Amino acid sequence: MEGLDHRDTVTDFALPPGTFFDGATVHLLTTATLDRLRNAYPQGRFEVPRFRPNLVVEFAGGEKGFVEEAWIGHMLAIGDVRLRITGPCGRCVMTTLAQGDLPKDSGILRTAVQQNHGHVGVYASVVQGGTLSRGDRVRLSE
Repeated sequence: MEGLDHRDTVTDFALPPGTFFDGATVHLLTTATLDRLRNAYPQGRFEVPRFRPNLVVEFAGGEKGFVEEAWIGHMLAIGDVRLRITGPCGRCVMTTLAQGDLPKDSGILRTAVQQNHGHVGVYASVVQGGTLSRGDRVRLSE
């Protein structure tokens, strides 16, 4: 993209066969992660649309930090759906671009890199499809 640093750099990684996803079928993000990034860079707008996750998990207990990273290698049950958390979601320059009413802000990615190696959320694979609904309880298992 014209005007962006490192625009000639090629990033290469494997995608799930037969798919058109960045790195996994599901990107899951918690409100705890967004809150942690907001606290580190209060002038930035760390809003869900900037990161385009499939699922956002909100904690009732006030958990803090990058809690979803502790789920890597585990299974999550949400409604009828079972997800295997496969790894951290590394973010790129797209999160810094203007989107809708969100302004261009290079501090978004810079903060993610400084606070959590550029990871914002986790990737998951679908082990069992089904129905999930807003407000469903999220259960973690091995």
